[in-house]
Amino acid sequence: MTDTCRFCNRAEDRVVLSDEWSQAWYDRHPVSDGHMLIVPRRHFANYFECTDDERVALWEMVANAKAHLDREHSPDGYNVGINVGKAAGQSVMHLHIHLIPRYVGDVENPQGGVRAVIPQKQRYQLLEGSG
Repeated sequence: MTDTCRFCNRAEDRVVLSDEWSQAWYDRHPVSDGHMLIVPRRHFANYFECTDDERVALWEMVANAKAHLDREHSPDGYNVGINVGKAAGQSVMHLHIHLIPRYVGDVENPQGGVRAVIPQKQRYQLLEGSG
């Protein structure tokens, strides 16, 4: 925990789900209705610094957050994302996993999903045998 990290100093009343390893809350700047962040309690910058126990616990919290969002928002799908480093768009240097509910019609063409982080790479044509 650091004094200057806004995730370490999160107000408890904003926390939606919590366990000994992590917390989940709604994003202050949501991409969609219900957009949540899953954040480890220990302060470290990125996913590749997780311990094995933290990694397991974080993905369990993602599953719990999804169940919560299924009940509260009934989305049609999800995007799950982690930004690692400023070049990848990370703005808070405390690991956090974005769980973004998706709804039919929220964008004109959702094909490509997370590929849209580089807009010119979003649209592609699948070739037979590729995945």
